[in-house]
Order: sequence, then C-alpha cells, then structure tokens
Amino acid sequence: MRNIYTKCMVLLIVLALPLSFLSGCKSTKSTTSTTTATQTVPDEVEVVRYCYGPQYNSDKEHFRASATGESMDQMMSEKKAVTEARSKLAAQIETLVKTVTDNYGKSTEVNKKEEMLGRYETLTREVVKQKLTGTIEICNKQTKTKDGNYKTYCTIELAGNDVLSGLNSRLSSDQVLKVDYNYEKFKKTFEDEMNKMDTPQ
Repeated sequence: MRNIYTKCMVLLIVLALPLSFLSGCKSTKSTTSTTTATQTVPDEVEVVRYCYGPQYNSDKEHFRASATGESMDQMMSEKKAVTEARSKLAAQIETLVKTVTDNYGKSTEVNKKEEMLGRYETLTREVVKQKLTGTIEICNKQTKTKDGNYKTYCTIELAGNDVLSGLNSRLSSDQVLKVDYNYEKFKKTFEDEMNKMDTPQ
C-alpha cells in the first residue's frame, strides 16, 4: 500500500513540475511586457536647427536669411534651401527699402510724390534682384534623415552697403528721379532703418 502511495506521489510531482515551469514563464513574460508598456515617452523633444539663432539674424551691417531644404537628392536639398533663403532675403530687403523710400519721400518737397515713390519701388526691385547674385553663404550643414532624405540648413548674407551703393547708382542715374534725388539724405534714412535691426525686439 505504501508503495502505491509513493508511486502516486512521485507521479504527481513529475506532472506538477512542467506546469509550475510554464506558470513561471508566463509570469516573467507578463512582467517584461508591463515594464515596456510603462516606459514614458517625453511630451517634448528638442529639435536641432542648424544655421539658426541670434548670430544669423540681420544686423545694422548685414541682411541675413536662414532656410531649410529637404530632398531625396543631396544637391536638390541644397538648392531648395538656398532658393528659399534668397526669397526670404529679397522680401526682407524690399520691406526695409520701402520704409526708407516712404520716409525719404515724406521729407522731400517734390511734386507728384506718389509717382516718385512708385518709381523708387520699381527701381528697388531691380537692384535687389541684381544684388542677390552676390550673396555669401555663411552657414551650411547637411544631415540625412531616418527616411533616407538629405536635409540642408543654410544662412546667406548680403552687406547693407552693397544694397545702398546699388540703389544709389540706380537712383542717381534715373532721368525722372535724379533732379530731386539727395544721396546724403537717402543714405541717412537707409542707415537709420539698418540700425533698428540691432535693436532687440
């Protein structure tokens, strides 16, 4: 009788071992998945923007513009960035020069002031278009995204004096404007607006 009892006990132990092993595995897997599930993802992640920041802003001596371009093609990503930066730079210069010509026009006693200001704006656009070919690239960084695209960051620069000299050359040679054009007054108005770009906003 004791033999039968012992055999039954051994059989029960042998059968119980695999079950306890399986139970242990399930417990381990469950714990692991819980740990993974509870890992926190940050609400915000810092984005790196190369060629951006205070040192790349326009100041009293230079116009500057930054831009980013992305493409599967390395050269195309750079072209996109430079084109966008030039577009921004052109808009920035045209805005400043419009303010200059408006202020200059108000301080000048001439007939047909509106016609004169319109003429200034037309010539300004011509000068800006010409001068953009002389921009200097002061920052250029390229990265490759996880999707395999190329990303180019760039900043271009154009000296304020180059813009002023181009405007002076064009305005002083214009048959309509040269009669009333005063370079020193125009230069002073231009420099006053450039100086404002160094003032913290």
